Amino acid sequence: MGKLIWTEQFNVGIEVIDQQHRKIVEYLNQLDDINSRVHSNMEIGNLINALIDHTIHHFNFEEKIQQEVGYPYIKAHQRLHVQFAKRLANFQTRFAEGEDISGELESYLTNWLLDHLKHDDTDYAELAKQHLQAQPDFQKQNKGIFARLFG
Repeated sequence: MGKLIWTEQFNVGIEVIDQQHRKIVEYLNQLDDINSRVHSNMEIGNLINALIDHTIHHFNFEEKIQQEVGYPYIKAHQRLHVQFAKRLANFQTRFAEGEDISGELESYLTNWLLDHLKHDDTDYAELAKQHLQAQPDFQKQNKGIFARLFG
């Protein structure tokens, strides 16, 4: 599929979230690297697990911000996250059963991420920016686990 190059158009304007999104892009590019050469199942399994773990923690962070700011469409956004997580779990199950899902996974994740960045995340970004500026302690209070995962 090829490398995904991060450009400014992908930024939502919230540095911590943009960093988390860039990390997802890094994982996608690692998946592309793996797909372009001979790879072991263990290598791809580890990458899938890391990608899923990072993404779920990212979703939790987004949803916490959305709750804090009173984002009116939080339930719909959470449903998108749940659907995505179910799809990832399905990929993980298929992989565990021996299916080579790497190319399909890379394509799905790339398309989903680009759509999610351009549409879903930009919908709440302005509210979140205002909240984070008014509540600088929010990031400090939520830094512990997120710093280890995304820092």
